[in-house]
Amino acid sequence: MTEQQEPAIPVIWMRPEQAPVGRPAERSRAEITAAAVELADREGLEAVSMRRVASALGTGAASLYRYVATRDDLLDLMTDSTASEYDLPAPSGDWQADLLAVAHQARHIMRRHPWLPALVIGRPALGPHGIDLLEHVLGTLAGHPATPARKLEAFALLCGLTALFVQNETATTGSGATRQSAYLHHVAAAGTHPHITALLTASPPEGPPGDRFETVLARALAGVLG
Repeated sequence: MTEQQEPAIPVIWMRPEQAPVGRPAERSRAEITAAAVELADREGLEAVSMRRVASALGTGAASLYRYVATRDDLLDLMTDSTASEYDLPAPSGDWQADLLAVAHQARHIMRRHPWLPALVIGRPALGPHGIDLLEHVLGTLAGHPATPARKLEAFALLCGLTALFVQNETATTGSGATRQSAYLHHVAAAGTHPHITALLTASPPEGPPGDRFETVLARALAGVLG
């Protein structure tokens, strides 16, 4: 006999805004989400707990569970809320330019919310605002001959690669990156790893370093979409 699986719990957007029992609503998911985002922006994702968010709202943690069942639900709400910050104009007819425009917006949004890249990579969530973003990307690619599966892959790649790029940008501004760079140059000078030596002594790529984001993403999207 096979073990019976428990039914999957629907995502938070498929559940009522408030628990069906108890006092009349005093808060909304939007208020709770905004408080959590502000806390994460200020102190990092580790600071976000039901207790801390409740304190920011001037209420008790137990009351939040009437609106948000778990911290994971709260993280999903936070991720989706940032997708409301996109400007999504009508497609121009140039799919690559339109997708790169979305990517540049994603980069700026992730810089505004330094906790966001980790959630995009480790806990991707599609709520109402994320669905709007996906619809925009699919509309941009409506005339492209790629299969629907490839178009979904392109959307995932755009989000994930941008998140990785922002994480790398953040990491390379610290002292740890300076130490790693010094060690790589030490290895290159020793001559025991010729490929690393060749890499670090090669001529720098043409154009300013900031251009790498658009160049790498354009190549990746072209590869996925064929």
